[in-house]
Amino acid sequence: MKLPRFAKVYHIKNYNFTLVALVFSLSILGIFVVGSARQIYQSRQIFGVIFGLFVMVVVSLFDYVWVLEFYWLIYLAAVASLGSVFLIGQTVNGARRWINLGFTQFQPSELAKILLILFFSRFIMNHTEDINDKASLIKYAILSAIPLALIVAEPNLSTTIVTALVLCLLIYVGGLSYQVIGKILLVLIPTAVIFLSIAVMPNQPFLKEYQQRRILAFLDPEEYSSDEAYQQNNSVMAIGSGKLTGKGLNNNTTTSVKNGNFILEPQTDFIFAIVGEELGFIGGCIVIALLLLIVVQCILIGIRAQDLAGRIICCGVGGLIGIQSFVNISVATGLMPNTGVPLPFVSYGLTSLVSLYIGIGFVLNVGLQPKKYQ
Repeated sequence: MKLPRFAKVYHIKNYNFTLVALVFSLSILGIFVVGSARQIYQSRQIFGVIFGLFVMVVVSLFDYVWVLEFYWLIYLAAVASLGSVFLIGQTVNGARRWINLGFTQFQPSELAKILLILFFSRFIMNHTEDINDKASLIKYAILSAIPLALIVAEPNLSTTIVTALVLCLLIYVGGLSYQVIGKILLVLIPTAVIFLSIAVMPNQPFLKEYQQRRILAFLDPEEYSSDEAYQQNNSVMAIGSGKLTGKGLNNNTTTSVKNGNFILEPQTDFIFAIVGEELGFIGGCIVIALLLLIVVQCILIGIRAQDLAGRIICCGVGGLIGIQSFVNISVATGLMPNTGVPLPFVSYGLTSLVSLYIGIGFVLNVGLQPKKYQ
């Protein structure tokens, strides 16, 4: 019997069960923490994990080389999904980021991150020989700018920044020379300094008012302690109050920051505050260690990939998880301005959760087709 083009004969020994175990362990921990943060969302998180695992296994059996043959369709799907929020999306708190599917809300920008990783893995591989040429770099910049512009227009500056950093990582893995990187930094660093200098001035033209106030609150938290800095101050207080072992999940402690409802939406952007308060320093270290090990496993699979596209997929998914984790935890601990980014596999959010499982599925398929050494 001849197998369909999208399938291959794989060896079970090449299936990375270590990565699966790490992702599953972190997801289970996420279910408990989400349930402690907001009990009402725990059942939906359980469904998301079960469905995500199923999707991951299915995707892991699809030949990524065959999938990447449709890379332009993948790019168009990413752009179309991002554009659809402006036509049929719902506006919540001044932002148009979600599409109501009836049974849940779909956030296209989360899935678009994975789709863009797939597209650019093939695009970069096709331009291996001329990736440092001006024409190729201009194409890459234009193709990156279109989805980034759609995300920032929602507005969703935090997701734009995370996605942009991932796209920079992809082309670096693809062979961007240090000479080109140096030239870009010579332009980018002064531009960023000038932009930030203007962004904190009154009547600046670049940022929404709430975005500017978050930056100002980060620079002067005491001045904005009652509004923009309120969440982060309480998050830091919650993490510190957990001490070494925490207060325990679902505790009834009256001194709990969570129980006092001092953190809004603790099941999403500030989920690490719940981890710190209820599981303590040890629990926080376990979450960070699991995230780090997942990233390391993705990189190790990428090193053994049979081609450049496979290596970029693995490093892209690992980089996305690492960058997003760093931003989320930095916000919760007050190291960065307040911005809404979910903690991978821990925060509540079905679109983010399932999208990351899809990404892991492709990483697993890359691992099923390792480089053949002579």
